[in-house]
Amino acid sequence: LEDLVGSGPWPAGRLYLTWNLNDRHGLRLLLAPLSYTETGIFDEPVDFAGASYAPDLPTEATYEFNSWRVSYRYRFRNTERWQLWVGATVKIRDAKIELRQGDTTSHDDDLGFVPLAHFAADLRMAERWHATFDVDALAGGPGRAIDAALKIAYDVNERWTVTAGYRT
Repeated sequence: LEDLVGSGPWPAGRLYLTWNLNDRHGLRLLLAPLSYTETGIFDEPVDFAGASYAPDLPTEATYEFNSWRVSYRYRFRNTERWQLWVGATVKIRDAKIELRQGDTTSHDDDLGFVPLAHFAADLRMAERWHATFDVDALAGGPGRAIDAALKIAYDVNERWTVTAGYRT
């Protein structure tokens, strides 16, 4: 896929909804759809998911990797400057790669459940400004999954926060 259409970056949005059940316990929902369709040309013949694709012809590639997560978080430190959470995340991965060249089309999809460990930290820098770090990750067995972010956050009011930062 990377040889056909490159390595991006492609823009993607994500939405977090956090519900603090009480002072220490909370739930977080993440909706992170990612999808793009690009066209490229193979340099040599390619076999993919039961179909053969010829070189030197335009080939459309669709990539989807949707991530839906629910996290339980326990706040184990809560001071004026620091808040620290630990917990567990249930991730549903909905992935698909599809190729199309003329009348030929094939796809490979994967729907799966991934358990992850959760850690988050929040450092208050000013009344409405803070730095946040969060990670959902687990490695071993059949593979690994790591989603980490470092962000600057601004509290619009008591209920709404806007963030910007780097995620990998």
